[in-house]
Amino acid sequence: MPNNNNNNAGGLGLIGVLTIVFVVLKLCNLINWSWLWVLSPLWIGFAFFFLVVFVLVVVAFIFGAD
Repeated sequence: MPNNNNNNAGGLGLIGVLTIVFVVLKLCNLINWSWLWVLSPLWIGFAFFFLVVFVLVVVAFIFGAD
């Protein structure tokens, strides 16, 4: 009998938890931030990802042009 260990650790990460916490605080009127900053964990994560990709492309272009 094969041992099927499918351990998928799904769930929310830090960015998801921060977003939910900020939205709940905003909806309960405990913080007076604009929605831009309430949703900032989402767009900051995307911005960081694209920054890393951009740096890697630039480095590959500079060092790959032998």
